[in-house]
Amino acid sequence: MTENEHAAARLLTVREKIAAAAALAQREVEDITLIAVSKTHDADTILPLLNAGQRVFGENRVQETAAKWPALREELPDVQLHLVGSLQSNKAGDAVSLFDCIHSLDRPSLVKSLAGAMDKAGRRIPCFIQVDIGDEEQKGGCAIADLPALIEQARVADIPLAGLMCVPPAGIEPTPFFALLDKLAADHGLDGLSMGMSGDFETAVKLGATHVRVGTALFGARE
Repeated sequence: MTENEHAAARLLTVREKIAAAAALAQREVEDITLIAVSKTHDADTILPLLNAGQRVFGENRVQETAAKWPALREELPDVQLHLVGSLQSNKAGDAVSLFDCIHSLDRPSLVKSLAGAMDKAGRRIPCFIQVDIGDEEQKGGCAIADLPALIEQARVADIPLAGLMCVPPAGIEPTPFFALLDKLAADHGLDGLSMGMSGDFETAVKLGATHVRVGTALFGARE
């Protein structure tokens, strides 16, 4: 098989699993966005997935995205880029110019930086608020207790809120964490749920995920 054929096969497998999980949950598969997480992968590795029809990609770093994506997007203007990694406040301007959605809004200082960058650029970028769903100090994310205030600050700043995002603790059954994120979103009138990665996206879909962030299952294990 060629690399294009391998990529198409991997993409089909992931899409079929998403569709099966959606059917079990009596959900429409069209309501679920597959984000191919292409961090650390170069353009030659990304092209086969683009050729297979994938158009939504996730990156972790502003600098890496700026280096490899502008040339790719020249040929395919319908590609959407999502920032799925943490964002430094001083990179807010670059993020607003590069990305179509941000999944890591997690603190008041970033609300201020992003609102200013959006004002300057004249465009509003949908943002997911990242929640520290497992209360892990080493991970990014807004503490659950601080979530109502951060949501209000984002709304006052006219930042479009796409929903909530989480990364459950590693090595633990993710179901309770996904269910909690779903409840938090419902409590605050938010529809979007960015949750689920290569190892648990089917569970996430069954529990309401609207966006799943899949890397390894599409690109293979990273070096």
